[in-house]
Amino acid sequence: MPESLGDRLARAVEGLTPGYFALVMATGILSVGTALEGVEVLSELLLAVCVVAFVVLVALTAWRLVAYRRAMVEDLLDPRRAFGFFTTIAGADVLGVRLGMTGHQGATAVLLALAVAGWLALGYVVPWTAVLGPQPRPVLATANGTWFIWVVASESVAAAAASLEPAVAQGRRELALLAVVSWSVGVFLYAATGVCVALRLMLYELGPEDLTPPYWVSMGALSITVLAGARIVEMADAPMVDATRGLIAGLAVVFWAFATWLIPALVAAGWWRHVSRRVPLRYEPTLWSIVFPLGMYAVAGIYLGEADHLPVVHAVGRAELWVALTVWLVVLVSMLGHLTRSVLRPGRPSER
Repeated sequence: MPESLGDRLARAVEGLTPGYFALVMATGILSVGTALEGVEVLSELLLAVCVVAFVVLVALTAWRLVAYRRAMVEDLLDPRRAFGFFTTIAGADVLGVRLGMTGHQGATAVLLALAVAGWLALGYVVPWTAVLGPQPRPVLATANGTWFIWVVASESVAAAAASLEPAVAQGRRELALLAVVSWSVGVFLYAATGVCVALRLMLYELGPEDLTPPYWVSMGALSITVLAGARIVEMADAPMVDATRGLIAGLAVVFWAFATWLIPALVAAGWWRHVSRRVPLRYEPTLWSIVFPLGMYAVAGIYLGEADHLPVVHAVGRAELWVALTVWLVVLVSMLGHLTRSVLRPGRPSER
């Protein structure tokens, strides 16, 4: 008999990609970017999509945790997939930042608190279970672009804390401490992750099927580091901010330059994978790992250009924003088509 809609939905939930919250991250950051550019109607539309996506994904993740706990545990033990869980933290923070721009600082504070708890928990659990656990050695052979999402989660906490700080009357010093600490942790995590991924690329055979979309997160992690750094520089005087303001401001420009340098290399890698080696380009959830870095790079450029009076950086960010929006629309249409074919339409007869 053909599978029912409930059966198809249950199968989709069981196989839900841990990194699907990259959809929330990508949509939220584009909503932030269009708000900064004054395109309010589009920004509000993107915010609505972001909220709906966040609520739906939280519900599906809870369903998966209750009904398919074994599948989630297997993901946590798999170093190729486990770091995708950090998209939950980054998604909450990006949504929180955007809601704060509309005056909903209470929602920002709640999402930040949840994100910090998740960041601390997963920050120790994922490396222990996925990297230091009883996996076949060498674990380095499984390093991939998803590992950079750990960095993104850390920097998203910094960005959310820095954006909330001007809106509160109490707790500003604590938010400043959180922002600087999580930003600094993210910088060191990027260095460590970059070494691991670089060694994997150099020491082990790399086929076109291995060069997956999450490698774009290497650029997105730098971009959110730039944005978080720019927000920290603008924070009110506090001991932690005063001690690091000059260092963070300088490093933000350096990281933006390196993120810019990475883009042609990532485009060339995609050309090699899909054009030279003819790997079919079809929808997969990890494509949102391309959209988010593009959007984050745009917003980082817009914000850094305004904060440090760098008109070239600002212009590059504005142009990139529309590129990211175009890619977002293409991936969204592809996702809706994929969900229609795989979940909503009747499937093939079940063999059970």
